[in-house]
Amino acid sequence: MDEGVLFIVSAPSGAGKTSLVKALLTRDPGLSLSVSCTTRPARAGEEDGIHYHFLDQGRFRRALAEGAFLESAEVFGNLYGTRERDVRDCLAKGRDLILEIDWQGARQVRERFPAAVGIFVLPPTIAELERRLRGRGTDSDAVIARRMTQARGEMAHYAEYDYLVVNDHFETALDALAAIATAERHRLARQRPRLSDLLDRLD
Repeated sequence: MDEGVLFIVSAPSGAGKTSLVKALLTRDPGLSLSVSCTTRPARAGEEDGIHYHFLDQGRFRRALAEGAFLESAEVFGNLYGTRERDVRDCLAKGRDLILEIDWQGARQVRERFPAAVGIFVLPPTIAELERRLRGRGTDSDAVIARRMTQARGEMAHYAEYDYLVVNDHFETALDALAAIATAERHRLARQRPRLSDLLDRLD
């Protein structure tokens, strides 16, 4: 069985990454989303093993010390990580997998999966990003200011990715993500083993 394609999708908070990935998964049944581990408490409606693997600090740190995580990071006081075993098992089954992680995690993943396909989602403007964050109505001015500072730092790493998608119009951005997934599946290196019988007859 051919190994699946590993996609990394990153973006600053407010760029619409999570909504885009959710819509892409609905459109493309060949894609799966990696379920991360976290020490933050579950929010209303979240289920263990579906949205996250919820671990206490002790269990998370033990797994970290054992080298179980492909990538890990601390965000606003909570720990997050992707178990390498989960990723490798999924890809070995031929499933294409999305990691929805930040640039630091992406850098860690590429050390072990250099063929991973990186996609960075950008807002159309900095002003629009701030407008979206304020539009949530859940954060104070101080929190928004901190998120904007963090967002600028994150966006400075766009050049480390293979593709840039600007989320100005949602459906257009979604079409772009779907096109990237389709194109990557049709790369020569991935098609050659699948089409070996046909290609051998061409030689």
